[in-house]
Amino acid sequence: MNVKTCAAVAAAVLAGAAAAAAKPSYKTLISHRGESVDAPENTLPAFKTAVERGFGFECDVYLSTDGRVFTFHDGNLNRTSGGKNKKPCREASWEEDLKDLDVGGWGPWKGSKFEGTRPALLEEVLELARDGRYIYVEVKVGPEIVPYIKRVFAKQSKATPANALFITFNNDTCRELKKQMPEYKVYWLTGSRVKTPDGDVAPVTARYIIDNLKDMGVDGVDCHYGDDCVTKELVDEVKAAGYEFHVWTVDSLPRTLEAFKRGAQTVTTNCARKQLREYKALKKAKGAAGKKKAGAKKARAGKEAD
Repeated sequence: MNVKTCAAVAAAVLAGAAAAAAKPSYKTLISHRGESVDAPENTLPAFKTAVERGFGFECDVYLSTDGRVFTFHDGNLNRTSGGKNKKPCREASWEEDLKDLDVGGWGPWKGSKFEGTRPALLEEVLELARDGRYIYVEVKVGPEIVPYIKRVFAKQSKATPANALFITFNNDTCRELKKQMPEYKVYWLTGSRVKTPDGDVAPVTARYIIDNLKDMGVDGVDCHYGDDCVTKELVDEVKAAGYEFHVWTVDSLPRTLEAFKRGAQTVTTNCARKQLREYKALKKAKGAAGKKKAGAKKARAGKEAD
């Protein structure tokens, strides 16, 4: 294949990708830590709310010292336990620290119906899997957790490669997930700004992303959406190399629409339902305005004909 032919093929691929740009929908908006605006983050109520509203969702998981995979975001238990337990998640035991830990009554949830809610186990989360929506399982630790995750998946039947996938910042964890569970998609998480070899911070580049994805053998990237860094050209280049491109965490409809316009395939957000409602209202308003404009044009044409 000569240079001109390669260029033509690449142009066709990019044109097709642009034509199929994603829009806000139940499939493309991923609820961050569950519907965490309306229920405590990383709890079964938050995940169930996402499912009930029709969205896929993201959860964060750690490995307890007694071999249980549980949902939690921070590196320690302090914030969402309201200070009841400050132990690092890596040092927490399910039996001693987690199974009775209240993570539903902190901060804005104090005095709410969610008080008494404990962290969720991965097996409980996977019971919510259903085709047509994805559970994004963010692995917060190193590759030592992968055999435990694999064991949990092997003991259940609802989560499949069609409705569950993995995301992680840890390159070694990416490799091990793909090695031990190759049938599942794995996306590498990265910021929109990264450290350079000399220690500075610079906007992420397509080459940096592609080189890392190729080295790890994973399926795509889930990149922080920095408006000034994640350009259409960058997304196009990564996708043209054969990888998927997803972004996190975007909480305003204008920015979400721009992310999709630039080629993002999904957008993780803290307010999925709110954004989808705003998008539907916007489409309805534009449709009404279009009909009104068409009617006025038709009326003018009729007068001119008379």
